[in-house]
Amino acid sequence: LEMIVETAIEREVDAVLIAGDLFDGPVKDAGAGLWVDSQFKRLSRAKIPVVLIRGNHDAQSNARRVVHWSDGVRMLGTEVPEAVLLEQAGLAIYGQSFGARAETNDLTLSYPNPSAGYFNIGMLHTSLAGSTAHDVYAPTTIAALESKGYDYWALGHIHQRSQRSLSERCYVGFSGNTQGRHIREFGPKGFNLV
Repeated sequence: LEMIVETAIEREVDAVLIAGDLFDGPVKDAGAGLWVDSQFKRLSRAKIPVVLIRGNHDAQSNARRVVHWSDGVRMLGTEVPEAVLLEQAGLAIYGQSFGARAETNDLTLSYPNPSAGYFNIGMLHTSLAGSTAHDVYAPTTIAALESKGYDYWALGHIHQRSQRSLSERCYVGFSGNTQGRHIREFGPKGFNLV
């Protein structure tokens, strides 16, 4: 997270997006939430908003009850997809958090149409049509993502980073995770800089 924050500030990005699983489970210790918020405060001071959704690992996280996020941090809700318009940056960001660990519905069906004149970004925690290495959550297809007409889909859940876009019509990709969760998750880690 420190590397993401440092890069975001250095590159003067317009926003930092987290497509789920900020935490690996329920936050039981306020210290973890406070440390994450300290990193978000660095972004806030640099006037870089954070938009995040919850995935399967942090669907029931009580982080928001343990710690109140700084100004500039927007966690999207679980009931319906929400939109965040960053007018100065020309960004329209859409996403929906998991309300429960095992989300089995295609959430993209309810995502709104793109906003004219904006760079439209969809955030989704998904396994797409399935993965042998991961449980199937929020299943969808590349065709369903393409049909929304967004410019970019920031995907979470699959821990391996997409080497290239999974679509030829718009950029669709997994950023992977920033650090391995166990010994079998080796190799380069990082994030997507768009």
